[in-house]
Amino acid sequence: MTHAAALPRIIQGGMGVRVSSWRLASAVSRLGQLGVVSGTALAVVLARGLQDGDRDGHLRRALAAFADRAVATRILDRWFRPEGRPPGTPYRAVPVPRARAGRQFLELVVVACFVEVFLAKERHDGPVGINLLEKIRIPTLPSLYGAMLAGVDWVLMGAGIPRRIPAALRTLAEHRPVSLTLDVEDADGHEDEYEVSFDPHAVIDGPEAPLRVPRFLAVVGSHVLAAHLLRGDGEHPAGFVVEHPIAGGHNAPPRGPLRLSDEGEPVYGPRDEVDLDRLRALGLPFWLAGGQGHPDRLRDALAAGAAGVQVGTAFALCEESGMEPDLRRRAREAAAAGQLEVRTEPLASPTGYPFKVAQLPGTVAEPKTLGARPRRCDLGYLTTAYRRADGTLGYRCPAEPVEDYVAKGGRVEDTEGRLCLCNGLTAAAGAPQRRRHGAVEPPLLTLGDDAIAVAAALAPDGRPYRAADVVAYLLGGTPAAAG
Repeated sequence: MTHAAALPRIIQGGMGVRVSSWRLASAVSRLGQLGVVSGTALAVVLARGLQDGDRDGHLRRALAAFADRAVATRILDRWFRPEGRPPGTPYRAVPVPRARAGRQFLELVVVACFVEVFLAKERHDGPVGINLLEKIRIPTLPSLYGAMLAGVDWVLMGAGIPRRIPAALRTLAEHRPVSLTLDVEDADGHEDEYEVSFDPHAVIDGPEAPLRVPRFLAVVGSHVLAAHLLRGDGEHPAGFVVEHPIAGGHNAPPRGPLRLSDEGEPVYGPRDEVDLDRLRALGLPFWLAGGQGHPDRLRDALAAGAAGVQVGTAFALCEESGMEPDLRRRAREAAAAGQLEVRTEPLASPTGYPFKVAQLPGTVAEPKTLGARPRRCDLGYLTTAYRRADGTLGYRCPAEPVEDYVAKGGRVEDTEGRLCLCNGLTAAAGAPQRRRHGAVEPPLLTLGDDAIAVAAALAPDGRPYRAADVVAYLLGGTPAAAG
């Protein structure tokens, strides 16, 4: 595949914070498949990478290619430390997402997404996608615009109902202002009053020629949601990634009342199974995701009418992923030894969606590690907006300090079992915040249920492997390194 119009058989999942890094996306795209960068918290990723000195110069090279030199210069002046951070020094705080975002936040989001996609697309003509979470709505529009400035070919979005994204992409391609509704708790009939808006010309002095509109894939948990997104006369997705609940990261909640197993995990039933006949009848390409990291799964998907599969865990554990190297090694070795448990936690994510948590020592999945971490919320990507009595917006997160959450009108029972995904996933990507008295944010690792099977095929002795090994294995049954 040499151009974006072709349909890939393999989509590399857009995982975590920087796990699906530009290096990984570039490697997969060069192999003729669809490499995908994670768009989650890229403003934090860029700011911390610059503070760490950008030792290989990649970030500064991408910044030099940005359309608005004044914006790029402001970001360098604010965040770049040529010698890196002195030992023991915390990262400088990054602006948190707010509905009425300041220019500093918007510039950083636009540029961060441009940088990640630019580097993923550099020096090859393979297609590159960006993955965003619909639940994280405030940075969505500037994220999309920054990615489009870099020529992103595909946009993937799940964890919600991304009905308005196709139209937003077309509007952004024309550099015109666009808005999305903002979900606000305690709105009491005032729901229509709140939205997040983005005007490209108010943020950067960018190009005047229209941008290319990327193809949009909605990540869904069922054929029911896929059909729902095709209703009406508006613009629709170009296809779907249909994710089974064994996939890593956020999972769609079970349909109907929540039931838990004896182990405390959500129970999925017949109503959660995907009807492939109905999916095919929609007439759009689709890819199956969740537990698809095996050549037989790819063959089965193609036989069932799918365009291919999306694979996450196998790529998350390969050498090009953005996972912190020692964490990646330990996870791969534990999986190869058959000792890595992955639990579907019903309460871990502040979003309320079930979330896969790998049970690895030294991560927040370990009770003593979690117990030693004070509750805090200083990145704010998973906060929920709520309406105060005076009509203004406040922001709360069930993973923040309990007394703070309750003081903002939250229910104390909603704080039980919640984990700080923002800090934990950023730490897993090798950029943990350093706290007072030398404490360092512990990582949170998410993988799919098939981690042990992936390791058995690609790293039976826990050895390192590369993205090329994953692609060769899926397409031919033999990893490149073994061939």
